[in-house]
Amino acid sequence: MNLHAQNTLTEAETALVDGYSSRFSDLPGDAEVTVRRDEALELLKKGLPTRRIEAWHYTDLRRLLSSVPEFKPVNDAEAVAPLIENALVLPVLNGTSHERPAAPEGATIATLAEKLQEGALSANWLTASDRFDAVGAINAAFVSDGYWLEIAEGTEIERPVELQNIHAGGQVHGRFVVNAAAGSKATIIERQTGVGDALATSVTHLDVGDGADVFWILLQEQPDDATYLGQFTASLGKDSSLTLFILNSGGKLVRQEVKVVARGEGSEFKLRGVNLLGGEAHCDVTMVLDHLAPDTVSTETFRNVVTGKANGVFQGQIRVAKIAQKTDAKMACNTLLLSDEGGFSSKPELEIFADDVACGHGATVTDIEEDHLFYLMARGIDEKTARGLLVKAFVAEVIEELEDEIVIEALEARLVDWFAAHG
Repeated sequence: MNLHAQNTLTEAETALVDGYSSRFSDLPGDAEVTVRRDEALELLKKGLPTRRIEAWHYTDLRRLLSSVPEFKPVNDAEAVAPLIENALVLPVLNGTSHERPAAPEGATIATLAEKLQEGALSANWLTASDRFDAVGAINAAFVSDGYWLEIAEGTEIERPVELQNIHAGGQVHGRFVVNAAAGSKATIIERQTGVGDALATSVTHLDVGDGADVFWILLQEQPDDATYLGQFTASLGKDSSLTLFILNSGGKLVRQEVKVVARGEGSEFKLRGVNLLGGEAHCDVTMVLDHLAPDTVSTETFRNVVTGKANGVFQGQIRVAKIAQKTDAKMACNTLLLSDEGGFSSKPELEIFADDVACGHGATVTDIEEDHLFYLMARGIDEKTARGLLVKAFVAEVIEELEDEIVIEALEARLVDWFAAHG
């Protein structure tokens, strides 16, 4: 049963509700946007979801989000170096977009604050998907800025575009909206990071038009005392393609939601992800994928490395509508558990209403193979180095699927940094 009653708000819930009143005059938006913000606030007044809610069973947000930091001045944060050297960087610093560089040919860039003032983000964008869409509700109530990127029909953007949501502690609530029109092609990099104790939320909307091809990299590298609540939503048109790569390697409490709708016949979605979990981190990746058209294809593979007292969660739900005949959907979640005090929960689900499909899922949890370790040590490699090589090989297999040498090199450098800190 999903309904529950909460008569008394927690400290964090109270801070969110009271914080809306104090922030209201600083939040951009027309009358319609204000209505949507108020609706989101009403959801927050009912309390954050608990483990009684199926979608939040492994991440009791009401219990885990014990406090909420205050907002800080906007000038404290600085943009970070781009993942790819020649990327066009669009930084959101402590909730405010500070630059609007010249858009690539065939593209249009606007700040989200401008779109909020115009009312462009109203019913379809600032509405929580349901009563327990806590990520959507918090962000809708407090979002202040972000970027809006339009890619014209048939346009191929050669330079990667890097969207940065950077904080210096406190609260940051940003959004990115990207519309890739029919036949377009682009590589988008999304960075979620900062320094200090923070509550950072981010919601991304991506529309992939008919025949369009988008490669999206999402790097979440929050500091150890930060909470990050993210939501990535995408809609795929006919014969379109979306490859989404997610790297989670930081944060105290992380919830990354992925919601994808394959609405166009012949569309393809590929999700590859790596969770590097150490310390006392709690990281939850929850995905819902809807196949709503025939002949659609999806593959999802996550590799997780857990050490220390960290806990990880992967919930993956694939739903195939009756009309979506010939759907081909595969999902796998593999975990390397390096500590007796760490843990990982995997919950794959298939909900199929079509009768001519090929769908499957699998999940594994294991330690390092002693035979493999012995093989390396027998060749003069010390145990720590040998373990590091095996862990890196476990993760790198997913990264190397991306087939872009520059991207692979940049991501493997992030692996090296994490292994150096947690090896």
